[in-house]
Amino acid sequence: MRLVAVPSLPEIRLYTPHPASGLGRLLDPRDADDDTEPDDGAEPRPPYWAYAWAGGTVLARYVLDHPQTVAGRRVLDLGAGSGLIGIAAAKAGARTVVAAEIDRNGVAAIGLNAAANGVQITIVDKDITLDPPPAVDLVLAGDVFYDPEVARRMTPFLDRCLATGIEVLVGDPRRNDLPLARLLLLAEYEMPDFGGAKGVASGVFSFRPEDR
Repeated sequence: MRLVAVPSLPEIRLYTPHPASGLGRLLDPRDADDDTEPDDGAEPRPPYWAYAWAGGTVLARYVLDHPQTVAGRRVLDLGAGSGLIGIAAAKAGARTVVAAEIDRNGVAAIGLNAAANGVQITIVDKDITLDPPPAVDLVLAGDVFYDPEVARRMTPFLDRCLATGIEVLVGDPRRNDLPLARLLLLAEYEMPDFGGAKGVASGVFSFRPEDR
């Protein structure tokens, strides 16, 4: 992995894969050593944490452009992946930043990326969507609606956050499972996306309570 600036976010550097990184071994446990095989019987997870996705990138860009969004606040980076959004929040003056990530390789990446950018992030290495909302003021949720199963798990958790007075901002390039009826568009940027897509229109949204 090489430490390079994130496209559209020159303020932040992340450890980024290149052709010789060998991340494909994480997808096939037959080719992995004991440190990369799943130890819980689960299928190996794709290394999503190794890439900057459009939703995370657009949310990080928005936070850096509008530091008042996070300044002095307790922030949760939900489904943190590389830790990109949390790093942006810390750089923009968040009081504290918690990054929640279930992939243990992602957890390691967050620690390395935070250190490379000179910021402090507390990492929670479990699925917090099953728990009561954490003690934060703001949830930053980038790319958490990328498939139906994940979306069904995220929406009730975000609703519980709203119910306790926690603000929720979502970053997403309008993927199929994004609940647009629940969102208010705040800003839009052209961003590259996971998989090499370039110039994807990606939005930053406020997540709103469901109409009763």
